[in-house]
Amino acid sequence: MEKTLKVDVVNAEESLFSGNAEFVALPGIEGELGILPGHTPLITLIRPGLVRIRKSAQDEEEIFVAGGVLEIQPFHVIVLADVAIRSKDLDEAKAKEAMEKAKAAAKTAASEIELAKVEAEIGMLAEQLRILQ
Repeated sequence: MEKTLKVDVVNAEESLFSGNAEFVALPGIEGELGILPGHTPLITLIRPGLVRIRKSAQDEEEIFVAGGVLEIQPFHVIVLADVAIRSKDLDEAKAKEAMEKAKAAAKTAASEIELAKVEAEIGMLAEQLRILQ
């Protein structure tokens, strides 16, 4: 039996990670998921949070995702993220500034749809700030 998984994390613009891993953990819509080689096939939604990719005992990569879809095959994990940012590229000052702008936009939203979009952005930014602290 193989000891690693092929892992791909992509957003609409780029591939953020493509390689092998011993273990992957990420925030599923129903709770935290841990994925090892040989996992049962599954397709599910993911919520904002960190995808933790353990390449080896000493090497782990983290990518913030703001939601998306996860596909698990026994030896292949694909994360199709709405937004994905390498955790080392997250910027607390920018996230706080964006949060203030989003809160202001929520107060002036002209429709329920516009308000829902702004509230989703606020949720994503809140999770980024939680991770950064």
